[in-house]
Parts: sequence; structure tokens; C-alpha cells
Amino acid sequence: MKQLLEEKRDYDERTAAFAVAVQAFHGHVADLLLMGGADASQRAPEELLTLREAVDSGSPALVRALLDHGIRGRYPAAELLEMRDLARRWHESGTEAELRRRTGSQDDLVCTRVQDDEYDTVGELTLGGITVRDGHGAILTDLEEELGIRASCEELTTRALDRDQDHTAWGQAAILLSHRRDQETWTAAKTLRADADPSRRLFGAELMRLIELFADGHDEEFCVLAVNALTDWSAEETDNAVLTTVLLGLHSYAGPRAEAAILAHVAHHDAGVRRAVAAGLGTRLDSTYLSDEAREALLTLMTDPDTDVRIAACRSAGEARNGDPALTDAMAALLDHPERRVQLVAVYGLALLDDERCVEGADRLGQPRPGFRDEEMAYPDVAWRYQWRRDN
Repeated sequence: MKQLLEEKRDYDERTAAFAVAVQAFHGHVADLLLMGGADASQRAPEELLTLREAVDSGSPALVRALLDHGIRGRYPAAELLEMRDLARRWHESGTEAELRRRTGSQDDLVCTRVQDDEYDTVGELTLGGITVRDGHGAILTDLEEELGIRASCEELTTRALDRDQDHTAWGQAAILLSHRRDQETWTAAKTLRADADPSRRLFGAELMRLIELFADGHDEEFCVLAVNALTDWSAEETDNAVLTTVLLGLHSYAGPRAEAAILAHVAHHDAGVRRAVAAGLGTRLDSTYLSDEAREALLTLMTDPDTDVRIAACRSAGEARNGDPALTDAMAALLDHPERRVQLVAVYGLALLDDERCVEGADRLGQPRPGFRDEEMAYPDVAWRYQWRRDN
């Protein structure tokens, strides 16, 4: 689908395909088409699903596609309230229980995990010839937001913790709560930090990370609180997934305490933690500053056995714009790495430092692979811009 969207620029076809995707309950594809220029407003209501059918399907992506700004006005507040109540019934009853009630079947349930949108997954349940997804909690959150209804922090946290980190309900609740920037949310995050259950600590860490990420400035009250808490937390957390999220929350902060907290885990046994370390170094506001400790850590991490650690370290070294010869030579060595993803980020890092070797690296890579244009284009593009500056 991505490759077709890159190759064909017929927006009428994309709009027609959007209707087909919605009718086939493919919310992820419908979302891709909307991002690619499909115009939902050009399709008549009878060419799409009803909002009730979308809510019953349990797919948050499908519901969001039908709430696209182009057709949002088709649904009066009374209908949105009715759909909110429908989503709540599914959520509170439980997807399996409601599906059994509707089908009357006591057969074995078939359960799988499926991609629902670009980033998140949901469970998919099939029984008695009917298939639904378990995203009703996320749909409920979306519809409340559309209606301006403020669910309590406790309720949103419960919806998230009913699922795991990769589920849409988790991400929806975390983002919504972190934007509130109020004492209720902060107190909840602090309480979760002290919980014995790693999944609850993980959600607390995610809240703090997003509170820092969405801050208007480093001196904002809750940003300062989050950074201080995450810095202390990083020294005591034992769960790898939680520690990774804690370290990710320190990435954009420029303080030496945060850098020291990140560096403390440079030799961690878990690759996910090391990736968080690599991605968080060299992020001070003074972009040419790189401490000796951070420099040595990046040199080490650019030779890490884990490919994603190498990629993160190379990107951080380039974006630090330090110009240290040892770092640029380490990046240049990655131009010969067998994986294209590593070569791409090496070209990118060298180009940021105006290193001539980025041009040859970009030429060897050539154009982005079909279907990967968005992911790949940014890296050689920096090298081509450097080449233009050099030649002009």
C-alpha cells in the first residue's frame, strides 16, 4: 500500500479506495489513505460504514477514520453520546463476554493480535462467525475527547492497565493524561512509580516521560518534577522495560544529572536499555557540547552487537554536531555495515558534520527503496543538501 501511494498520485482513486477500506473494516489502510490525501468528505454516507458498525467492530483506527475532520460534522452530539455509551457497554462487559452474549455461542474463541493503526495493536476475537477487536476502551476515550467529556485520571489509568504497552488503549490514555499537566496526573504517576507491579510502574514511567516530552520548556513546573523523579528512579529500577522508559524520559533534558543517570547504564546487559542510553547522549541544548564520558560511551555503543544500538549511537553522535575526528571516523566505518539501516544513519550523521564521506555513502545507497520512501528519504537528503552547499 505504501509503495502504491508513492507511485500513484491520483487522489480520486485514493478517495475511492478509502471507502473500500472502510467497508472492509481495514482501519489501518483507511488511515494510510487519509494521510496520503484521500478526501473522506467526497464519499456519501451510504458508501461508508455507519459509526455504530465501526464502534461495534472494536477497531479504534476505523472509528478515527470515520471521525476524520472532513466528515466529523455528519455526526450530531446525540449520536456521539449514543456511540460513547455503546463503546462503554463493550468495554465494561468485556469483549469476549459481549461477543458470547450476541452470538449465543459457547464454542472455543479464536484470539489473535493484529495491527490496528500505524503504531499500535489490538486483540482480535472470532466466535460464531463474527470477528471483533478489543479496542473499545480506546474508542471510549476517543469519543469522550470528541464530546469534551473529562474522564477521571483513575478511570483512564484503569483502561490503560487493562491492556499492555503496545495496545491502543494504553497509548491513548497516556497521551491524553500527559497533556493535562495537572496535580492529579502527577500524583498518579508518583503513586505508580512506587507500585510493586512492573506493568503499573511502566505506565507511571510513560506518564512522566510524556509529561517531559510535551513540556513547553525545561523550566515548566511538571517538566522539572518529571526530570528530577526520572533521574532518581533510573538508579533504583530493576525491570528492563521500565528502566528503558525511564531513560527515554531524560533524552531531551540538558542537565548534567540527567546525562550522568543515562551514562550509568551504558554497559547494561539488556539491548533495549543500551538503545535508550545511546539515543539519549549528546542531547544537550548546547549542541556542540559533548562530555568526555558521553563521547567515549558513543564510541563504544557504535560497535555494539545490537544493530539498533549502533543506529541510535550513530544518530546521537551526528546530531551532537561535535565534529570529533574519532566519532566521525567511527561513523564512516559504519558505511560498510552489511545492513542498509545502519548505512543510512551513518550517511546522515556524517552529513550533519559536513564530512565529505557522506556523499559517496549516499551515492552507494541510491534512491529510497519502494515502499520505504518516508522512512529513508531524510537520511540521504541531508547528504545531498551538503553536496549542494559544497558545490555552490
